[in-house]
Amino acid sequence: MATLESKLVRPRADVMPARRAFPWGTWGLRVTALAYLGLLLVVPLAAVVHDGLRAGLGVFWSNITRPAAWHAIQLTLWTAAVMAVINAVMGTLTAYVLVRYRFPGKSLVNAIVDLPFAIPTLVTGVMLVVLYGPQAAVGGWLKQHWGIEVIFAPPGIILALLFVSFPFVVRTLQPVLMEVDIHQEEMAHTLGASPWLTFRRVLLPAIAPAIVTGTLLSFARALGEFGAIIVVAGNFPMRSQTAAVYVLGEIESENQIGASAMSVFLLLIAFTLVVLVDWVQHRQEVRHE
Repeated sequence: MATLESKLVRPRADVMPARRAFPWGTWGLRVTALAYLGLLLVVPLAAVVHDGLRAGLGVFWSNITRPAAWHAIQLTLWTAAVMAVINAVMGTLTAYVLVRYRFPGKSLVNAIVDLPFAIPTLVTGVMLVVLYGPQAAVGGWLKQHWGIEVIFAPPGIILALLFVSFPFVVRTLQPVLMEVDIHQEEMAHTLGASPWLTFRRVLLPAIAPAIVTGTLLSFARALGEFGAIIVVAGNFPMRSQTAAVYVLGEIESENQIGASAMSVFLLLIAFTLVVLVDWVQHRQEVRHE
């Protein structure tokens, strides 16, 4: 009888109140993650911003508007912009082919897209010099027949930026294309829409935020590229010197304030782009809800 009563009185395991969890584990993870983020990113960023602005805004502005510095900024921005436009078009085309078509060697092509992430950027510069250098077959032919100088000139910078930033648009766009319902495109074709009209009216509105995100990320990546640029374009002020290479020149000239000022300027552009990317992604998430 006692045994029966104990079975009746004992609460079931699935209805027993849960033990009160102490928040030390959760807070410990948060503190560790935030401390690591602060030491690795925030402190160095704050240090370079302080160094670039310690002499005042007037000195900061004069450092980035010097002829050599301003030319480096302009060269960096317009070459990165040209690269971003090309990447937006070709990255979208590549992602569409990889998602919507099956063909022999597709896995190999998919792997090749990620190669720029793995190859050192200095190696990228060497490859382009070997191919497009003035003594190379392709570079010599372009120089002789078309008068196009690739190495130590803006075309070489654009080619280097295209190589190192190509995966950004492709990898940003692929997951979005996989989620797009292909039946909507088939319905548009059934109703007599041309392939271009179907892309413009049906597919493009769905993937436009991903294209913008990937393009902005590739542009931000191009702003700080150094390894491939120093090999392909060299360090020639007022000719082929980009902003990142200009920073190296100022460090070698022992002008730390000038190097920090240019670094702060690049950081401001990069931070603006990151905020813009987050805003585009947030709008996309809200749209899908």
